Amino acid sequence: MKLSILDQSPVSEGSTPAEALAQTVLLAREAERLGYHRFWVAEHHAAPGLAGSSPEVLMAHLAAVTSEIRIGSGAVLLPHYSAYKVAENFRVLEALYPGRIDLGVGRAAGGGALSARALQDNRVNPEDIDRYEQQLKELIAYLNDETGAAEPPHRYAGLQATPAVSTAPEIWLLGSSSASAALSARLGTGYAFARFINGNGGAEAVREYADSFAPSRAAATPQSLVAVFAVCAGTSEEADRLAASMDLSLVLLEKEHLSTATPSVETAMNYTYTPYDRFSIKDNRKRMVVGSPIEVREQLQALAEEYRCGELMISSHIHSFEDKLTSLRLIAEACGLTRRG
Repeated sequence: MKLSILDQSPVSEGSTPAEALAQTVLLAREAERLGYHRFWVAEHHAAPGLAGSSPEVLMAHLAAVTSEIRIGSGAVLLPHYSAYKVAENFRVLEALYPGRIDLGVGRAAGGGALSARALQDNRVNPEDIDRYEQQLKELIAYLNDETGAAEPPHRYAGLQATPAVSTAPEIWLLGSSSASAALSARLGTGYAFARFINGNGGAEAVREYADSFAPSRAAATPQSLVAVFAVCAGTSEEADRLAASMDLSLVLLEKEHLSTATPSVETAMNYTYTPYDRFSIKDNRKRMVVGSPIEVREQLQALAEEYRCGELMISSHIHSFEDKLTSLRLIAEACGLTRRG
């Protein structure tokens, strides 16, 4: 089983966005040393609690300070952008770091309505906002120099995304529903199911993706992974205590407190929860793997079997960076990852 990491550059209570980005860099280097397979960074806008607003820029730096681990976006929010520009951004990355770049694509807004309108400020036709599948087809064509043979005919047939490189980044479609799984299978891309967003129904969606996958230039065989929140500590009690920060973060997110930094354990323990909050926390734990090293390993193995996939991606909004590093180290050791260097 391969293990990978999704880091959303969360800003912890009492910290700054600059410190959060610096911690992402340290985390990527440690992930490489520990033997994790991929390291992806996210895209969020107008959310002060999450510092990663430009995955392509952050990826360039992360790839420069690592040497083997795959670096990717989780995800570039394609409806905001030109498929041509995204293709060129990632061709530059692929030229600089061949064979190490993943292009994860999603369709979420990544922020509120105001930031979405600002990101699409230059859109000529407002009706173009819902042409996600066509954008994906164009992106795949650009990355594989197939604009002249695209079906349906490409709007800019013959246009090449530069620089010209002999390899292409891996394309992954990120989603949390059966609809995104079906689209990924139809287009022949890798598929990443966000269990950390939706704790229900994912296994069936991933199996349907594998069963209906259509080979393409993007991928010859189905590739899937499942992303989940994870907290590991020396004991199950300590892991449960650390997970309280994520419990409160998700409660606040449901109340549309998008700007909230990751609260400390003390803040989470002292928060006055309503009965509905308590219900939400219990339900949200479906999106997490929490426990001692042995417990986390068993839970991850169970997920891999349930989803029938050979790769899991973990994300951790642990308040203390040292506790986050310890969690990733314990998981790597428990799951038998082979250290590099």
